[in-house]
Amino acid sequence: MRIGILTSGGDCPGLNAVIRGAVLKGTQIHGQEFVGFRDGWRGVVDGDVMPLTRKEIQGIAKQGGTILGTSRTNPFEGDGGVDRIAENMERFGIDAMVAIGGEGTLAAAKRLTDAGLKIVGVPKTVDNDLGATDYTFGFDTAVQIATDAMDRLRTTGDSHSRCMVAEVMGRHVGWIALHSGMAAGAHAILIPEQATSMDQIVEWVQSAYDRGRAPLVVVAEGFVPDHESDVHSERGLDAFGRPRLGGIGERLAPVIEERTGIETRATTLGHIQRGGTPTSYDRVLATRLGMAASDAVVEGRWGRMVALRGTEIVHVSFEEALDSLKVVPQTRYDEAAILFG
Repeated sequence: MRIGILTSGGDCPGLNAVIRGAVLKGTQIHGQEFVGFRDGWRGVVDGDVMPLTRKEIQGIAKQGGTILGTSRTNPFEGDGGVDRIAENMERFGIDAMVAIGGEGTLAAAKRLTDAGLKIVGVPKTVDNDLGATDYTFGFDTAVQIATDAMDRLRTTGDSHSRCMVAEVMGRHVGWIALHSGMAAGAHAILIPEQATSMDQIVEWVQSAYDRGRAPLVVVAEGFVPDHESDVHSERGLDAFGRPRLGGIGERLAPVIEERTGIETRATTLGHIQRGGTPTSYDRVLATRLGMAASDAVVEGRWGRMVALRGTEIVHVSFEEALDSLKVVPQTRYDEAAILFG
């Protein structure tokens, strides 16, 4: 059986480990053959493939990014569509696909599976926002990078008695903000799941400052203050019509400074959270998911995604994978809030 692998959407630490895990188990155990589609769905639509033998995947588990390249191409726009993709699969002798990606990628994979194509999914997002899996690879790395950055921000904040605002990724959930903020000892964590007033934010900042601390405020990019109704977006929409988030930290900093008199600086961590070497946890999880994807192809689990439940790898339908956004529950935020101020 010949299998095509694609990585689509935002890059993520651990993608290469998934590829390696799938190819190693597939070739060594199941007698499968692999090719990679370059640049996500673009490669599927354009028929742009590369070989994936043991030579191509040696030593890649420790590398960030993806050796296949990625894009946010919508496979149903332009020259795409079910018929075009099916033709390319037949042309290259590809029997099935492993689609590694987040919400947009899996939604496209579901639509193609519904049309009769054979696809298995692997969840990928640093945001950890897919409800059907306990954790996604890349999240642990993003949290570690954010925590390290905040540790550095605190030292310069302490030196100048400044309030430091650190904006992290997460789209419409606050998992990265919650975990990195708790790890870094933040005095306030602002997430999309909690509509927080400026009065409360200022109170937390002032309380920390009055105790002789340089306040650290962690804000998720999808945070919406309670006096506003829409998430802040300065960069338009992506290929799937979703807003590109970012910039809320720069909006909050001058308000905090004006209302407290404390010199305040904002830093947007941005894409550094997605780059670089994956943590050991992400390498292991990604490798296990890649191996499970190879097994799922053998078992004919089309239209299903491999997922982590507890410490076990399970299989869920694309419908279940896309059914709900995994948000930060109130109990988790209440735990963190004890540390604020």
